Amino acid sequence: MTALSNLAALIPIGYLSGSIPFGLLVGLAKGKDPRQHGSGNIGATNVGRLFGGKYFALVFALDLLKGLLPVLAAGWAARAELNKSGHPPDWEIYLLWLMVGFAAVAGHMFSLFLKFKGGKGVATSLGVAIGVFPYFTIAGGISIVVWLMVFLIRRYVSLASMVASASFSGAYVAIAWYNGWQPFTRQLPLFVFAMLVPGLIVIRHRSNIARLLAGTENRFASRSTVKGGTGAAGKISEQ
Repeated sequence: MTALSNLAALIPIGYLSGSIPFGLLVGLAKGKDPRQHGSGNIGATNVGRLFGGKYFALVFALDLLKGLLPVLAAGWAARAELNKSGHPPDWEIYLLWLMVGFAAVAGHMFSLFLKFKGGKGVATSLGVAIGVFPYFTIAGGISIVVWLMVFLIRRYVSLASMVASASFSGAYVAIAWYNGWQPFTRQLPLFVFAMLVPGLIVIRHRSNIARLLAGTENRFASRSTVKGGTGAAGKISEQ
């Protein structure tokens, strides 16, 4: 198989990887279906609320890896094609590489194993960003810093996720301009991905946006808050 064929073959693998519902699996292993508790989401935030911080970290890391690993494999295939051809990669290489990452994000949002339902794609998208080296890696790091700043100030997971996603787009464009890359020609797929995926993340948070505008979105709640049985916990954003 050629490097291009390897890249194309990784697209369905990326989707299957992204579709693995780690939050649900961890919850069931702990004796609770997260879809029936808290916010009903299988993301790291709800799992962490139900079982504690170490389970938040576990699910977040697993969701990140299911975006990172397929993209790293695709990056290896892309570089193999680059070494073979001896010239800078054409836009088709970038497109196939990013389609693997997009498939992983789509799998998380629309999981094959959950009747095409799923999470909001933040952790998996971050894994993809880190793996598309060097083009997205620094922008992904900047979005992590932005997420932490917004979360620590406002305590809204949903708001932090959306602002961080938007910052990724801006950071990528600035870094591409600084480095003299070609985001509107040869590297157009990188630019499209940097705009499209953050936009999808914001769309997936549309119910949170409505609550933020109405002033009814709840700040991050501790595990003890959920144990108290309040319905408000269900209004906290999940990833």
